Amino acid sequence: MGSRGRVVLAGVVLLAACTPTDRSATPAGAPATSAPSSAATATGCGSRVETGLLPDWADAGFHGEPRIAHVFGAKGEIVAVLFGHPLRQPRTDGSNNKILWVSRPAVASPDPTSSPTLAITATLHGTDTRVTREVTGGPGPSIIDMPRAGCWHLELRWSGRTDTMDLVYAAG
Repeated sequence: MGSRGRVVLAGVVLLAACTPTDRSATPAGAPATSAPSSAATATGCGSRVETGLLPDWADAGFHGEPRIAHVFGAKGEIVAVLFGHPLRQPRTDGSNNKILWVSRPAVASPDPTSSPTLAITATLHGTDTRVTREVTGGPGPSIIDMPRAGCWHLELRWSGRTDTMDLVYAAG
């Protein structure tokens, strides 16, 4: 290979090394590289808080490459974007447990008889304590508080769809 060929090849290699990978290369709903928080490990909570990029289907309204704490549903049908991370109960700093719920676009038309409201049934890990919460109108912005700290298993229902996840609420 002549010197011109080596220069072109070097340029191609440099360009490839400096080009960011496509965000959609990671399957949507797949965990980003992060480990469970120490609170999750201590309580046996199954869902991990991710800090990687949001999937393309969940990043509308964000600018740049959004890296924000979030938790995927077990089936990958919904993601909870945690603006109030870490979630706390009670919150003593004047902030809220703000969660933006974003559902993956449906592949089929939703059942017109099912409610679009996001219905949340939460059970405190290791107890019979169960509470319900609703996000009127379906997945979207919310403030979700729990009666006490711990690992909460959430059963989520909206527009004929379902998913589950665990969220840790640390002691305030």
